[in-house]
Amino acid sequence: MNTSGPVEYFILDGLKERYVIPIFFTVYVFVLSGNGMIIYLVRTDPKLNTPMYFFLHNLSFSDIVYTSVTIPKMMAVFLTEVKTISKTGCFIQMYLFLSTQVTEYTLLTVMAFDRYVAICNPLMYTTIMTRRLRILLIFASWGFGVITVLPTAVWASLLPYCGPNIVRHMFCDHSSVLSLACVDITRNSFFALTIALIVLIGTFVLILISYVCIGKAMSKMSKAQKLKVAATCVSHVVVVFFSYFSACFVFISYRVARFDTNVRIVIAVLYSVLTPLLNPIIYSLRNKELQDAMKRVVISKILIKKF
Repeated sequence: MNTSGPVEYFILDGLKERYVIPIFFTVYVFVLSGNGMIIYLVRTDPKLNTPMYFFLHNLSFSDIVYTSVTIPKMMAVFLTEVKTISKTGCFIQMYLFLSTQVTEYTLLTVMAFDRYVAICNPLMYTTIMTRRLRILLIFASWGFGVITVLPTAVWASLLPYCGPNIVRHMFCDHSSVLSLACVDITRNSFFALTIALIVLIGTFVLILISYVCIGKAMSKMSKAQKLKVAATCVSHVVVVFFSYFSACFVFISYRVARFDTNVRIVIAVLYSVLTPLLNPIIYSLRNKELQDAMKRVVISKILIKKF
């Protein structure tokens, strides 16, 4: 749709198949319930009052925010067939999506640091990971996400948009919206790519350094100690693998011209929900303390009903 003047709203024109509605709804329910359960367990069970679970429950909260930025609007578009979103609303959604995305990677890095301190400096763990430091790291994670992507989103919002105003995506994806600008976007795209690579590579390198140090510490341990350490790290490693692997796949899909538009949209949407969906599943399946906490909750509810 071409407009005669400056664009005042955008039209989200992504996938048109209505069968995705129940899929999105189911995924969103699982994300909310799974991550909500982790938050509830950590905040109510005294046995989970440790730095590791403190960071995990913050990761779960960021997962809920991350998916809530996009999925409700996607479902509204399908259910009401009202595909418009205001220009301001579009850039707010873009900013919130990007900032929570960066926060996720920062939290994963903080969790790797926590594992490093716990395994490499066990005697100093409680001294180092004080409540004050934990809160500081959480504020730093959210602050890093808020500040890092602010120039990218603001710069994109200041560009002139004079038509067409059809975003070939299911939400206000940065690249898809930027392509509608009436001016050359080379510098904007390069700047956004640079920021994204700094965040991805920087956080990944820090996580890798943490696990290299953990690996060195494990080499001096007994077999029983190695198994115990591996049990505490495997969930985080799996989540990190899925997060960074899917991010790389999205980057490739956006930079290969022959990628079908619908395939690219599906990849981007899956990327936006994959980690939030898998986090509670992976941590619940691989973590005995969380499983025990869930059992205690179920048993207490049953006893309350009986008496």
